[in-house]
Amino acid sequence: MVTFFGVLVGLVLGLTGAGGSVFAVPLLMLGLGWTIAQAMPVALIAVCAAATLGTLVAWNASFVRYRAAIVMALVGCLTAPLGLRLADRLPDSWLTAAFAAVLVVVALRLIVQARGNPAETQVVRATVAGDGKPARGPLCRANETTGRLVWTSRCAMVISSIGATTGFLSGMLGVGGGFVIVPALRAGTVLSMHSAVATSLMNIALTSAGTVVTSMAMGRTLPWMVALPFVGGSLAGMLAGRRIAPRIAGPRLQQSFAAVMFCAAAILIFRAAR
Repeated sequence: MVTFFGVLVGLVLGLTGAGGSVFAVPLLMLGLGWTIAQAMPVALIAVCAAATLGTLVAWNASFVRYRAAIVMALVGCLTAPLGLRLADRLPDSWLTAAFAAVLVVVALRLIVQARGNPAETQVVRATVAGDGKPARGPLCRANETTGRLVWTSRCAMVISSIGATTGFLSGMLGVGGGFVIVPALRAGTVLSMHSAVATSLMNIALTSAGTVVTSMAMGRTLPWMVALPFVGGSLAGMLAGRRIAPRIAGPRLQQSFAAVMFCAAAILIFRAAR
């Protein structure tokens, strides 16, 4: 059962342009009866493994802005302990409700993207390749010759802010943060959808790994007998997503994921209310 849950997480991580990792925690909570604190490190290590695989696949096939990913991850590793400490102090019902709110936000974003930019729904993590149409982000420009970001103080602030937000959410709720990274990069920089997705993968891998290490250093335990099959399943799901993504990725798939997220959010809210 745990391996099957991992396969589902890998599939969703591979087939969504942002936020597929938010399925990991609800699956572990609802499937195994865990709390968020118990599910968080296992979910993050699986997301880290799948995102690392996705980064390796995208490295030669797309434009991974590794400097931006590293800066976001470094800042994220500084804010992740804040999220971990807050999670330790809040009641589990509050954390569950907060996670449900995140699911609703991600679902709404998927619906808006599917309706407003259907072409972007084809750019999924499992098959991101090449470079697409640049965004019109007013804060981070790119060198017209090399295509690399021009690192002004304003651009550094934008990238650091994204990293700080995702790191905090990673520590507090155990999410990779792709649902924040991709739209934020698209809004604040000139990165194309392809580059934003590929860069987010690298950042998710680094930030998730850093958060797991920090979590264990702060005394949380990682049940390896559950984590290992879950990770194995997520990698298998990611590879499967790479094969089937060209056939099924699109607006309808994202809308279907959004519907599942709404259902999961409703279940978590009911659980929190109890």
